[in-house]
This record gives sequence, C-alpha cells and structure tokens, in this order.
Amino acid sequence: MSEPITGTDSKLETKSNAGLRRDLGLLQATSLNMTDMIGIGPFITIPLFLSTMGGPQAMIGWLVGALLAFCDGLVWAELGAAMPQAGGSYFYLREAYGPRGAGRWLSFLVVWQIMFSAPLSVASGSIGFSNYLHFLLPGLAAPVVTLGGHSVTGTALLASVIPLALVVLLYRRIRIIGKVSVVMLVGVLIGCFWIVLAGLPHLNFGRVFDFPPGAFRLNWVFFAALGHATLYALYDYFGYYNVCYLGAEIRDPGRVIPRAILYSISAVAALYVMMNITILSVVPWREALTNTFIASTYIQRLHGAVAANVMTLLMLWVAFASVYSVLLGYSRIPYAAAADGNFFRVFARLHPSGEFPYVSLVTLGVTASVFSLLRLSDVIGSLVATRVLVQYLPQAIGFFVLRYRQPNLVRPFRMWLYPVPGIISIAGWIYILSTSARKSLLFAAGVFLLGSVAFAVAERVRVRG
Repeated sequence: MSEPITGTDSKLETKSNAGLRRDLGLLQATSLNMTDMIGIGPFITIPLFLSTMGGPQAMIGWLVGALLAFCDGLVWAELGAAMPQAGGSYFYLREAYGPRGAGRWLSFLVVWQIMFSAPLSVASGSIGFSNYLHFLLPGLAAPVVTLGGHSVTGTALLASVIPLALVVLLYRRIRIIGKVSVVMLVGVLIGCFWIVLAGLPHLNFGRVFDFPPGAFRLNWVFFAALGHATLYALYDYFGYYNVCYLGAEIRDPGRVIPRAILYSISAVAALYVMMNITILSVVPWREALTNTFIASTYIQRLHGAVAANVMTLLMLWVAFASVYSVLLGYSRIPYAAAADGNFFRVFARLHPSGEFPYVSLVTLGVTASVFSLLRLSDVIGSLVATRVLVQYLPQAIGFFVLRYRQPNLVRPFRMWLYPVPGIISIAGWIYILSTSARKSLLFAAGVFLLGSVAFAVAERVRVRG
C-alpha cells in the first residue's frame, strides 16, 4: 500500500499507485532532476548549437531556452503538486481534457510517444558517452560491421550497449536507486564545477563575443536559426519535469515536486551559461564547431593530457548518470497507463519482489539500444519535435483547460504570475515546432498519426470486449 497523497483530490487516485513506495525526499528528487538535466547534453551539443547561427550569438538560445523551461516548469509544478502519481503527463492530460473524452486519446498518445521519445533521449546520452570514450580510445571510430550498406563503427556499437547496461543497473528497488542518484550527482557536479573554476582565470570576453559580420541582422533567417539554437538548448534543459514521472514515489509531493523542479532549472541554467562562457574563452568558437569532445579538449588546453583524460572519465560518468535518470523516470509512464487500463496490459506488471515496472523498463531499454545506432543530430531533432507536438504543447494548453474545468481541485502549488508563464509556454512550443527541421517534424507527425490509429483500434477492441 502507498501512503496517502498529500494535497490531492481523492478522485484522482488510481490503482497505478498501488505497490509503489514513497521513498524519495527533496534531496533525492532534486538529484534525479539535475542528473537528468545536466547530463552529457551541453558537452555534445555545443558544435551543433554554434553551427545553427554560425557564431557565439547562438548563446541567446540558452537564455530563450531557460525562459521557456522556467515558464513550462511552473506548469509542471502546479500539475505535479496537484496530481502526484506515477506517469506525470499521462494523468495531467487525462484529467484536463476528460478521462472519457479527448483526455483518454491524448493520454494514450503521451504513452505512445514515450515508447519513441524516451529511447531517443537515452540514445542521445549513449551516443555522447561513446563520443567521449573515443577521446580515450581513438580506435573506436573504425568501422566494425556493415548493416544495410552502411558501415557501423565501434563507437556506434558501444553506444547501443549502454542502454542494456542501464536496464541491468535499474533492475532493482526505488529506495536503492534514490540513494545512487545522489552519488551520481556528486560526480556530475564535480565535472561541471571543474570546467567553470578552471576557466574563470582565463575569461576572454573578446573571444566569447567574437561575433561574425551580420550576426544580429534581425530577419527571418535569424529567428529561424535562433529557433534551432533554442531547440538544442531545450534538449539540454529537458529533465526539469523528471520528478513528476515519479510522483507516486515522492514524499510530501505537494511541497517537494515544485521545489525540485524550480531549484533544478535555476541551478542548471546558471551553470550552463557559465560553462559556455568559460569553454569559449579557451577554445575559439570556430574550432568548437567541429569538436565532438569539447570538454576534454578544453581541459587539455589548460592542464595537459593527463587532466584531459580525467575530465573525459568524468564526462563518461555524467553521460551514464543522466541516461540512468532518464530511463528510470520514463519507465513509469507505460506502467501507469497500463495500470489505468489505457495501454497494453503487459506494461502494468510489477516485479514480484522489487515492486518496479520491469516490462516497461526492459522494453524502453532495448528500443534505446537500437536508436543509439542513429546520428546524434537526427536523434535530438526527432526527440524534441515529438515531445513538443504530442506532449508539451497539449499539456500547456490543458493546464488552462484544467483550471477552467476543475477550479476546486486542491492545488498545493499555484503558478506564479498566472497566466503569463502558461501563455509564454504555449507560444514557445509553437515557435520551436515552426523552426524545426522538416525531417524531425515528419517523424513527430508520424508518431502522432500512428498513435491515433493505434488508439482507435484499441478503443474498438475495448468496446467490443
């Protein structure tokens, strides 16, 4: 039996909470969020990030992304505190749009897209892990096998193994995992603060703000490029909501969930800006455009080869810690939906002794292993577009719908400066979609359409049964 949910309407309790233990406090919840957010993202996206706008003016994307993440974080904070259940968005959309109407369809689509976007997220971190290991083992870049006429390198094969290792590590009780997350966060912060502190004596704002000619020509090209830069920034910020997926395993969720979200966003945004400034002070942006292990190169310039190897090991730690947290959080969503009768029944199974959703965990891990063989830019673009179209934009709109439909719902936390952050969130997600690559949009649209067809078929079977 789980503990009573603090500050929540009893109507919203579902059997998906049964068997899950409220073992995570504020420290563990914030640690899981930050290990998810910080991850390897900023250390593998800097070349992609700078290339979107052709110079350091792309750093505006960090600020735009931080604003959007904070505004959307307030949406998640209110919803998570009011409905602290395993599955997060699944329940928010269901309640906002009606469990017997559009809410059932949209909540199904959230789970459906998680089967694609969660493995893509894990795959991006796995690719980052392999790229940094390449710094220590240059021979990994050599082709190993040929699949479908394409050569697969040792780096790609290694990336595909990482998600399988994660499944083995996460195949245990949540109490143990919560403690491990704190240990992992220590390694993550050591790597980040080393980068910042090592670079402070070498700050060179002339190099950081070495803008190319015409960098701020405010035409449609500028704003389209800024949208691409913001997309990569948001990919690096993603994870500020991870604690909401573990809502049924959080102690005092009405207090802990909002704090974990807002603390994480504020701390990580400040850290990212400082890391970018210090790195570009040492490694000129024109060189950084093509560098796939920028953190190692940065430390090598400052402290030599031995220190660079140590930093590379820390980057490996960061990459592994982030995908660890991602896979943990997302594995709860298919479980919650299946337990609620709105997804395939097999995903509702809990491990008999460890009491964790093992079918969901294994399925997402194996899928991530396959996606890890793809190109990083394709993985990130498809990931962000899919989440925004199917989950984040409908949820931001649903936030207002829920305020209208259920004004008496107990809300332990209410959005600051309502309704401004919610409006900014909706506008921001539309901007990201409108500037996304065509390939990414097609992938997202395909997930949406296939999911809608799958829902229609499942509903017909359910009604006839």
